[in-house]
Amino acid sequence: MTAASSSNFSECLTFRLGEEEYGIDILRVQEIRSYEQPTRIAHAPSYIKGVIDLRGVIVPIVDLRLKLHCEQAEYTPFTVVIILNVGTTVLGAVVDAVADVVRLPPDALKPAPQLQAHVDSAFIKGIAKLGERMLIVVDIESLLGSADMGLLRAVSDAA
Repeated sequence: MTAASSSNFSECLTFRLGEEEYGIDILRVQEIRSYEQPTRIAHAPSYIKGVIDLRGVIVPIVDLRLKLHCEQAEYTPFTVVIILNVGTTVLGAVVDAVADVVRLPPDALKPAPQLQAHVDSAFIKGIAKLGERMLIVVDIESLLGSADMGLLRAVSDAA
C-alpha cells in the first residue's frame, strides 16, 4: 500500500459520532484541536459552523454530526476538531471524541452494504471489524464532495 493510493490505507484515526465509530485516513489529518466557537458565516449551510483562524489560515469548520444527519449532540469537553487536508483545502471536522489510531490489515476493509436510495453510502470506503469494534471507514473527499468543497473554498476566500 502506498500513501498515494486513496482507496487503500493501513492506518486511520478513529472518532465517535454518537454511538458509531468512524475512521479516516491518518494521512489526511493535520492536527487535533479542542473545540472552540468558530466565527459564524451568514447564509452558510447548517453543517458549516463557521471559520477559525489557524495560525494565519482561515479554516472552515464542518460539524460531521450535522453533515451526516446524526442526532444533534451536545458540545462537551471531549468534543474536538480534526484539522484535515482535503484536496487543496484545509478544513476542520467537529466530532464527539477521538479514540485512537488503528492499523488496518489489507483484508480488514469490507465493502459497505448497498442500502436504500434514501441512504447515501457513497462516502463510505468500507466497514472494518477490529475485534469487537465495527469501524465505518469514511472517504472524506466523497463526504465533502465537489459542491461542498467549492462552497468551503468560497467561505475560506470570503473570510
